[in-house]
Amino acid sequence: MSRRRPSLAPLTLAIAFSLSLPAAAADEADAAAAEAARDKATTLDHVVVQSAGDGYKAATAATATKTETPIGETPQSITVITRERMTDQGATNVQDALNYAAGVRSEAYGLDSRGDWTLIRGSSPDEYLDGLRSSFNYYTSSARTDPYMLERIEVLRGPASMLFGQGSTAGVVNLVSKRPQAQARREVGVQLGSFERRQANADFTGALTDDGTWMYRLIGVYRDSETQVDQVDDNRRLFAPSLTWKPSENTSLTLQLRWQQDRTGSTSQFFGWSGLQAPNPNGRVPASRYIGNPGDHYDTDRTTAGWLFEHRFNENWVVRQSFRAARNKVDYVSAYGNPYANPTDPFIDPQQRLLPREGWFAKTNVRMQNIDQHVEGLFKTGAIEHQMVAGLDAVRFKQDEAQMFDTVPPIDIFNPVYVPYTRPPMPTPVKTSQRQVGAYLQDQMKLGEHWIVVAGLRHDRVTNGLEGAADEKSSATTKRLGVMFHDWAGWSPYVSYSESFTPLAGTNALTGARYRPKKGEQVEAGVKFEPAGRDLSFTAATYELREENRLVADPSNPNVNIQAGKTKVSGLELEVTGKVTSSFDITAHYNYLDNDKQLEATPRHQAAVWGKQRFSLGGRDGFAAGLGLRYMSAFDSPPAPTTPAVTLADAMVSYETGAWRWALNVNNLTDKRYFSICMGRGDCWFGARRNVGLSATFTF
Repeated sequence: MSRRRPSLAPLTLAIAFSLSLPAAAADEADAAAAEAARDKATTLDHVVVQSAGDGYKAATAATATKTETPIGETPQSITVITRERMTDQGATNVQDALNYAAGVRSEAYGLDSRGDWTLIRGSSPDEYLDGLRSSFNYYTSSARTDPYMLERIEVLRGPASMLFGQGSTAGVVNLVSKRPQAQARREVGVQLGSFERRQANADFTGALTDDGTWMYRLIGVYRDSETQVDQVDDNRRLFAPSLTWKPSENTSLTLQLRWQQDRTGSTSQFFGWSGLQAPNPNGRVPASRYIGNPGDHYDTDRTTAGWLFEHRFNENWVVRQSFRAARNKVDYVSAYGNPYANPTDPFIDPQQRLLPREGWFAKTNVRMQNIDQHVEGLFKTGAIEHQMVAGLDAVRFKQDEAQMFDTVPPIDIFNPVYVPYTRPPMPTPVKTSQRQVGAYLQDQMKLGEHWIVVAGLRHDRVTNGLEGAADEKSSATTKRLGVMFHDWAGWSPYVSYSESFTPLAGTNALTGARYRPKKGEQVEAGVKFEPAGRDLSFTAATYELREENRLVADPSNPNVNIQAGKTKVSGLELEVTGKVTSSFDITAHYNYLDNDKQLEATPRHQAAVWGKQRFSLGGRDGFAAGLGLRYMSAFDSPPAPTTPAVTLADAMVSYETGAWRWALNVNNLTDKRYFSICMGRGDCWFGARRNVGLSATFTF
């Protein structure tokens, strides 16, 4: 797989934009609009933070509109993974947290310690944190986000460039961080698990002043762990403090810091088909087999700082601004299998034991600044109620990367002997950059009691830079339109159209050619159903996606990305989430996907169901048990062997008493050996084996 100093200009532009908001415009709203505003007024914070006890069904989400809009009134598919759901399912990374999300293939490339690889509707989504993009140019430009620092995950399926400017046709995975709370809550916990996992974590929040003007939150994670692959660790040190200043009910400023240090390697060994999914006279290669060199590593250091600001002028008008500066360093040294030259027989010996290897060495230094600000206004024109958002965002990305490929001595994959190897000196770093500024306007309109129309328009200007070459400039205008008939006896059918535009930073590793922007569009039709008086939701959606210039692996060199021509994906998604009874929660979905042959093969059918039952035992309350099943159909990626269908089971038992919560989670309950994909270029990817975790949490 080919995964591969703050500028003051955006800030100055943002401040000028904020100060130029016409306060007089706020006063021009009439009394009827003010009354409507009181009915629809959002909370002070941009994203409503739910506690761990709010169940699996979220009422609202901000990612789809940049306003706190009920999910049942949003004419596009969105799934929210709540804090309680992540805790119940024992998610140890974002990829795990998405195992039961509709439309998502969470383990797209199996177990990979370097990053969280997911596909949504056949494409790779962009990851955002608190509404700001986390990374560019694949995994070497960022670090994995720990789910312990998250309050929820919002998955918006389908193009979202009208709002974000940087989204693919897959959509957006928006990670929402925990924020300071006025009510004091202190939590410490420990986790013990498979592969010598040992973790301690803490989460403290509360008010610093009696009047609640100042609030804080401190989140920390300390982990030492191995993985299912020999000689590959998964160690982490994380500290994420935040501070909120709330001088009134109308104004809030939250300052956020994050320091993270990961020390790991690559669980992806890039084995060929033989000995995994195809027969080999020497037997099967175990999932724990390591064929790198001792000392190989994937080490990441990430530091971020930023803020979330909101000021409400009155009942109708509010301005928000988000900013984050990030610096990320990755030191990557990896020797791995190279079955690509002759996938059907990649070995260099007749006994089919010695696999050629290649080394990839990279030192990456990334600096990013993201800023987004918008004004939201509520008003009426005749019989139409408007919730309008006008915004401006900017991104600045700089990357210095030295990377090199080298041939490494072959290895016996059935009885590895690690031959000493010294890599050549690293080349001079290549400096690339990207600057983007986008302006957007969106209007959510209510016509009468039932009709909802969402329309938006955005224009982006992007400059890609490569040291020693002239800048490459591009621009695009993207649109969205959605129409919904809401609350027809609980049923809300809708149809929507949206577009994507994604400028791609970086170059082809071999030719040096810069990538052209990706462009895409989607038509989606669906229905959402929320039965009256029930904390339960049902959704169904069908869609067609078209895209051009997507990055795909070069068939002749899997370490290099090339760009595909026009592609098409269509599919169907069904989802149910919420409470079936007062003591039983459920989330379930079914996905059908039919994609273009140019694209990477994916299973046509996926389904998953997870249920949690709370119960008493021996007269004691506080017990709960969860069980989940995940299914993926077989699929072909010629000339690779068929990737077989697989059904996996996950389970949980927990007990809460007073301040304590004890839980046992088991993922892949039967320890099934399976593969997430066998790719036509020559390699297979192991899925995660059984992972047992025991956790204890004390809250005070």
